[in-house]
Amino acid sequence: MADEKRGGVRRLKPGDSTELPSPSLNGETTRFIRAQDFHSRYSRLITWELEDEMEQVEERLRHWSKQKLVEHGYTLIGVIARNSGWLFGDRVVKFSAQKGENLGNHRFSQGDIVTICRNNPLKEITVEGIVLTRKRNSLSVVVSENLDKVRTGTWRIDRGANRVAHDRMQDALREILRDEPPTTLSDLLLGRPRDINDSAKMRPEFRGVKWRDVFTPSELNESQEEAFKRAMTSRFSLIQGPPGTGKTHTAVRILQGWAKQGTGPILATADSNVAVDNLLEGLLDLGVKAVRIGQPVKVRAHLRSATVRARVEEHPLQEEVRELLGLQESLQRRLSTFKGKEKGLAHRDLKMGWKAIRALETSMSDDVLDGAEVICSTCIGVGHQILGQRKFSNILIDEATQAIEPATWVPIMRSCRRLVLVGDHRQLPPTVISRRAEQDGLRRSLFERMIDAGMTPTMLKTQYRMHPVIAEYSSSRYYDNQLENGVSADDRIAPAGFLWPDWDAPVAFVPIDGAEELAVDGKSRVNRDEAGWVVKIVEQLLSAGDLQPSDIGIVSPYNGQVQLLTDLFDGKGILAGEGDEEAGGLEIRSIDGYQGREKEVIVLSTVRANHDGEVGFLSDHRRLNVAITRPRRGLIVVGCADTLRHDGDWEGWLEWVRDRKLEAWHVLQSY
Repeated sequence: MADEKRGGVRRLKPGDSTELPSPSLNGETTRFIRAQDFHSRYSRLITWELEDEMEQVEERLRHWSKQKLVEHGYTLIGVIARNSGWLFGDRVVKFSAQKGENLGNHRFSQGDIVTICRNNPLKEITVEGIVLTRKRNSLSVVVSENLDKVRTGTWRIDRGANRVAHDRMQDALREILRDEPPTTLSDLLLGRPRDINDSAKMRPEFRGVKWRDVFTPSELNESQEEAFKRAMTSRFSLIQGPPGTGKTHTAVRILQGWAKQGTGPILATADSNVAVDNLLEGLLDLGVKAVRIGQPVKVRAHLRSATVRARVEEHPLQEEVRELLGLQESLQRRLSTFKGKEKGLAHRDLKMGWKAIRALETSMSDDVLDGAEVICSTCIGVGHQILGQRKFSNILIDEATQAIEPATWVPIMRSCRRLVLVGDHRQLPPTVISRRAEQDGLRRSLFERMIDAGMTPTMLKTQYRMHPVIAEYSSSRYYDNQLENGVSADDRIAPAGFLWPDWDAPVAFVPIDGAEELAVDGKSRVNRDEAGWVVKIVEQLLSAGDLQPSDIGIVSPYNGQVQLLTDLFDGKGILAGEGDEEAGGLEIRSIDGYQGREKEVIVLSTVRANHDGEVGFLSDHRRLNVAITRPRRGLIVVGCADTLRHDGDWEGWLEWVRDRKLEAWHVLQSY
């Protein structure tokens, strides 16, 4: 297999003139001559990922005490519940702490899969659910079935594992083994052509379709225009979008352009629900007929009316469905009164009634999907049965560098003829739970593999987010000084409430001689000295009145520090979720959780402080790049310079800070 003979030269059968090597980069196969090698490799990696995720969940449930599960935020116990309405036909249950108590800090957030039981999920039949909303002292969950005696007694909620994604990825990978795979791009994406770029630039093949001319939107800048034109004329393109350069802005205009071209069905996907919602919102704002598939619970509230489920609820046939449901329920209630042949006929009528309802529901869904110009979904969501055997000639995948490669093949195998991947391999790679799968290459996205194979991306070069000085180091270190500024210093005035070393350059490094320690879970890390200073800095920023809590983001590479900081701010009434609006308030997240986000000010706690110079996964330069490019008006980094200097990228950033005289020693004496 290709992955067992890394770096070797593989050749096709004798007489084939297209002999190709299978180069490898850092031990990872980049080109696959045999589809079997590709399938074998990635099938194994995602199997490992599922096995290790399920093992983690089971390990916690079997060996951790209830107290430990609660302390680490994986479990809520002793909560009370009540039915709280419906979400497009699905029951919503609201779980709350008992009187006089609170839920405490936990890891549950919108879209998470959970299991619900009374006491022990290993010994009881559990009900699965998806978190709808999280408030300070309650959790609303959309459940797969009604909870028996919901108001009686108390309940337990645990985080669950999801094997749906694994199954859909395996289905997609098996398609590559067919003599004629569903997509015409399979050879190119496996890396078979000698010249990847020439092959990618070929005009896409759309049978029996007459292309309409499309003009480039006037609101695009020069590099965005280049990306747009490439996506209109080439069968495959990569668009690299550094922080703040308008990846989604460009993506929605490409999708709009495809709709105007009239070259067939269009699919807009991304790895996360948040990114898909951004695409959907952008398309709707442009007047494109877009519809969203997937669970409404995972969709932003103001966009739920654009989901297939919501559109079906408004369909003219819905009245007929309601009448049939009424007849079914009436017949079901009278069933016990029937006997003999009469009862058999009633069962037959029930069966036929449900069949008629399903046929109507399918018809309504098909109407909604047929009326859309663009269908939006997560990569894994594309495997949903609602799409049936639908084919999509044009596919755009946003956040492509955050999706593991097998996930991107789920949409591609829907008969893709033209593909655009949008992402940035200089920012964080996909999240992988399995250590063995990560080490064997599952963290490398299709986007990055194609670049390793020689593909040249179109880079968006004008950033509109950051104060020019905040963008300076990232542009120099990671983008060959190619980033231009679409905003000026006057557009991004340094916020009051902090003593900036240079008010014209709102970046500061606050040197803390603290000490790191292991978090309570024995794996993550915390730094109490840094956490104390972060609290002081944020309180000062807020006291000046220039910023609201929602304008500030606190980030850290370690979940242990995120939890500690959340505890320190808890009860002050400024955290996101503490007020009436969940979206408002101060947000504290890991660096990984902030990718794709922005705030007016970012306060970064680096945590690591030790005599050995160990920086852990801070050594991933992509994590540094993401962390320092989230703010619009101000960046404050709190950390131990002596430890951070042991990493090359951090040493480079600290030298840049020193050269610009942005060290904030004075802050330590002023508070």
